[in-house]
Amino acid sequence: MAAQFGRRLRKGAATTAAAALAVAALSASQAPGATSGDTGRQANAGASTSAPDGSGAADGATGNSPYYTDLPPLNSPNPSASPSASAPSIGTAVSRGAAEAGIPATVLDAYKKAEAELRSSKPGCNLPWQLLAAIGKVESGQARGGDVDAEGNTLHRILGPELDGNGFALIKDTDGGQYDGNSRYDQAVGPMQFIPSTWAWAGRDGNGDGVKDPNNVYDAALAAGHYLCRYGWDLSVQADMNSAILSYNNSQDYLNLVLSWYEFYRKGTHSVPNGTGTLPTHRSDGSTGSGSGGSGSGSDGSTTKPTTSTPKPTEPKPSTPSTTPTVPPTATDTVDHLEDAGTATLTAMAGDAFGKQISTRAETKAGRTVAKVRVRFTIVGDTDATFSGGEDTATVTTDSKGVAAAPALQAGEKTGDFTVHASVVGRTVKGVDYDATVTARAADTLALVNTTALTCTPGGEFADQVQTKATYQGAVADKVAATATLVKSADDLSENDKGPYFKDANGNAVRTLTDLQTDADGLLTLPKLYADDTTGTFLLRITTTGGATLTVELTVAAADPSSSPSPSASASASASASASASASASPSASASS
Repeated sequence: MAAQFGRRLRKGAATTAAAALAVAALSASQAPGATSGDTGRQANAGASTSAPDGSGAADGATGNSPYYTDLPPLNSPNPSASPSASAPSIGTAVSRGAAEAGIPATVLDAYKKAEAELRSSKPGCNLPWQLLAAIGKVESGQARGGDVDAEGNTLHRILGPELDGNGFALIKDTDGGQYDGNSRYDQAVGPMQFIPSTWAWAGRDGNGDGVKDPNNVYDAALAAGHYLCRYGWDLSVQADMNSAILSYNNSQDYLNLVLSWYEFYRKGTHSVPNGTGTLPTHRSDGSTGSGSGGSGSGSDGSTTKPTTSTPKPTEPKPSTPSTTPTVPPTATDTVDHLEDAGTATLTAMAGDAFGKQISTRAETKAGRTVAKVRVRFTIVGDTDATFSGGEDTATVTTDSKGVAAAPALQAGEKTGDFTVHASVVGRTVKGVDYDATVTARAADTLALVNTTALTCTPGGEFADQVQTKATYQGAVADKVAATATLVKSADDLSENDKGPYFKDANGNAVRTLTDLQTDADGLLTLPKLYADDTTGTFLLRITTTGGATLTVELTVAAADPSSSPSPSASASASASASASASASASPSASASS
């Protein structure tokens, strides 16, 4: 019966009534390998039938409820063969061609961002964004043709049937109506059609606003990616991809349909404006029209569908995308411009954190502040400065006073000016540019570490090397550039042409050293000093970036004769001592005296 239903829809000859009868038969037979006790995942895939928290509340992401069955265009590249020749794809072939390859811009961005995050967090999964696009197409028609704002929030609720046990599974309310607006029974919610009990453990924050919302396409796409990547599945392996898709909705027809769209999107897609995507028209429950996207519950094992019509969403989608949202404007919609909120001058030394933060205020045209608006701060210019965390962009939500404070800025090693641009996420309004400057590392004080006089004899070598310590506002000043010059005098700072000197790599005398730098402790140790034949007191002047200066005295003098006895005096003293000793030892000398 399933094969007959597929052929009918592809030929376009099925009526709504015939489709409903066919779906009832399919529901009775279920998918290959499925049982009434294992409706959430493929029975032979080895996957658990309980949620990771052990609740068992939500088998499958959508619970195997109705989905759109339209097939990719007939004139598109042929999709890969169905995994099972005995289970052909089910659905209605369409011929809109290139239009079907268009994915609404924000929805497409959400899929690609989810792929990038999973590539980092679960690289072994190899999730392709085209698989998310295929599931999003089947579940909600790409969020009803991109009926979302620039932040990814759906403009109208996308809800599956009420799961009241009447032809569907019985899942009493698990979220207090938070997501589906129903405090009695659960309904599948959002672009990827998560039932609330599944979202409770599978939900993710895909847009960085601190909220996990199944009605946001960024959150839903990332959650779907993580859902498909659990159990260690590698989606580059066909068997694992099949298991992952069946875990989302346990039906062979669903698997074949998703794979058909997956192959279609792999052949090429393009971005279209939000709200202009094509809308599916056929659903697996036999209904037609845009309706609600996706399904709401797992099958409860019943073999018939309810005779009453499927419950309608609380906010039905128009038959054609509306260019003007019918829901109340969001906070973002009311923002007219951004204003500086008292940011001080932004200056920091290379390697240091900026002492002040950037603060921006969102305002309406009338000047009223707007809370809960996402503001993006972007570093622009030739700089290696970053926000704390190492990123060059940061998104912050305005507080109750409409103010968003950017994360702390961290200066890199590159000096110069750059700009931080503040803009509203999802809306083109007047932003704010903040000028920032990174200055070279500096010292304001230099102190001599040497405690003994620096002296040398003519033509000799100074015993000690000159060592200084640099500080800036009392703290160690590391990596500060310095210069050392032997000057003529305190009044004449030109280079001396005589007296002490350093040696270059070739042993030649040099009296100016550049490209010096303090170490991590702020210490600067100069090379060895040597003296020519000129005696006297000489000056060594050391300067750093930032203006710290130190003058060191060097003395070149001949050796002091009084510091050691002369050879003649020593000999005379020795002779006198010998004579005295001899006289004392002679008896005759004693008698004679």
